[in-house]
Amino acid sequence: MKTFPMFLRMRDRDVAIFGGGEQAAQKCRLILKSEARLTVCWPDLDPELAGLAAGGRITWRRSIPQAAEMEHLSLCFIATGCPGLDASLHALAEAARVLVNVVDQPELCEAYTPSIVDRDPVVVAIGTEGTAPVLARQIKSRIEELLEPGLGRLAALAGHLRPAAAARLAPRARRDLWRWVFNGAPRESHRTGAERNAARLIKDAIAAGVAPKASTGTIALVGAGPGGADLITLRGVQRLQEADVIFYDRLVDTAVLELARRDAERVLVGKTPGAQSWPQDRINHVMVQAAREGRTVVRLKCGDPAVFGRLEEEIAAIRNAGLKLEIVPGITAASAAAARLETGLTQRGAVDSVTFISGQLRDGDASPDWGSHLKPGTALAIYMGVGHAAQIRDNLLAQGHLGTCPVDVVARVGHPGETLLTTTLADLEGDLAHAGITNPAILFIRNPKQPAAAQTPIPLRVAG
Repeated sequence: MKTFPMFLRMRDRDVAIFGGGEQAAQKCRLILKSEARLTVCWPDLDPELAGLAAGGRITWRRSIPQAAEMEHLSLCFIATGCPGLDASLHALAEAARVLVNVVDQPELCEAYTPSIVDRDPVVVAIGTEGTAPVLARQIKSRIEELLEPGLGRLAALAGHLRPAAAARLAPRARRDLWRWVFNGAPRESHRTGAERNAARLIKDAIAAGVAPKASTGTIALVGAGPGGADLITLRGVQRLQEADVIFYDRLVDTAVLELARRDAERVLVGKTPGAQSWPQDRINHVMVQAAREGRTVVRLKCGDPAVFGRLEEEIAAIRNAGLKLEIVPGITAASAAAARLETGLTQRGAVDSVTFISGQLRDGDASPDWGSHLKPGTALAIYMGVGHAAQIRDNLLAQGHLGTCPVDVVARVGHPGETLLTTTLADLEGDLAHAGITNPAILFIRNPKQPAAAQTPIPLRVAG
């Protein structure tokens, strides 16, 4: 991040725009949304700027100031339309130590103008450090769709009522109150135009001195998806932003955790293979205990919590404690790996079923009969199978599958260091070792109903 995003209080600050055409008018419209004092410096103004000057909304200077006159400015925009003059004015502003934005010349900018979603006092700014303004506008359009037009008025109402809430509610109860305001009945009423009813609901809750929330907390078992933060669901993001405490697995991407509330407690409970510092019973206990204290708990798991996530054990612990439970599904690694391979998990007429099977064995467990699942028309997605690649190969060969049967491997899907490997069943163990691939990984093995006329060995292909 080369620039640091920050919202500045603009009251009683002086801002100047050098230029009198459409580009200057665009910057003028933006700054007029703030409380800054705005001066436009240019011999001639276009009709829009001239009208603003005539109405007293801006100060018009018909000359271009010198460096000494710039020293009182907090910010200036240069929009003359002449590259040479822009560069000269930039040098003057730089000498006066003024933050400067030169329109359409990012290499001369100390300050960049973001795309803005304005729901005053709620303001969302999207910046690309001057590299891709079209992309910033696309993101702005999507956020505009997400935030209802009147959201700023609800935020302003909450701001007016914060002192009353602080006087009557304890800190945790206040947090519960505002969570309810922006996720529950008040926001829904406000969204539909019943703003007076929304205000009444909030005032009644404050007057009662009790936030509309159960006395015990809740637990959400949330799937984080297989890797990057853009693969978690919107509901998963909402639960992270509501959480007081997050118990997360070792393989959860740190970018996903950045979606959580800044002050949420984060506890790593994932076990490195072979380590026993966080056995499942202890994870169950700390989740339940936190919820009994009235906290909103998220148990954040990689992929989908229902796929090899020991979900049933956690559900049982939560239900036995009488606590409220929500399960938020996520994208499982097999789905993400198939997408990365640009193929389907199934294929009409050839592969009409897919089996998710674990390749991770506990000490003392008998090896699964992987080969019995690989019937014609079936695909196997073997999770965490790298460590038992030899056993998987031997099991399938013993059941009559050819050594030339193709195997696709996707390791660390969605993470930095993601690796793709295409090999054969006979070469699986050696090629994994040669490529340096370890878990987490998905092994795809298919047995189509109509196999190719001739199976030939597939050369090693590795992409990382």
